[in-house]
Amino acid sequence: MAKTFAITRSLEMKASAAKIFPLLHDFHFWGQWSPWEKMDPDMTKEFTGAAMGVGAKYAWVGKKTGSGSMEMLEVQEPSLLKIALRFTKPFKAENETMLTLEERGDLTKVTWLMTGKQPLLMQVLSLFINQDKMIGKDFEAGLKNLQAIVEA
Repeated sequence: MAKTFAITRSLEMKASAAKIFPLLHDFHFWGQWSPWEKMDPDMTKEFTGAAMGVGAKYAWVGKKTGSGSMEMLEVQEPSLLKIALRFTKPFKAENETMLTLEERGDLTKVTWLMTGKQPLLMQVLSLFINQDKMIGKDFEAGLKNLQAIVEA
């Protein structure tokens, strides 16, 4: 029986939500801050569907990152993005990612959340591999990359 999981990280940035949002809303900009694109710069990418926002699609194939795709499902500018995340290699998985932006004076708290079902095999592997730490460190790196861009 599959159980659910949630991995979340947040970071406050000295920038408005309006300045941060375009870097999240358009998959073409993810290469500037995504930790996985920096890890595997030779990955092949394909952008289809809408140019940005709901219906925008992004697929990748890489030696280090495996393969998968993302599709924007919901956009509430400048505070929320919901994304369907599908992995095909090295393992198959379907998750939902949500990015939220909450302005707090001259700061914006950006939260990156991924939820999904954890099949039995992944539950067993989680006894040996801490999924929250493994993916969480990538979320932290991505948020720090994003922070460096918007605060520059």
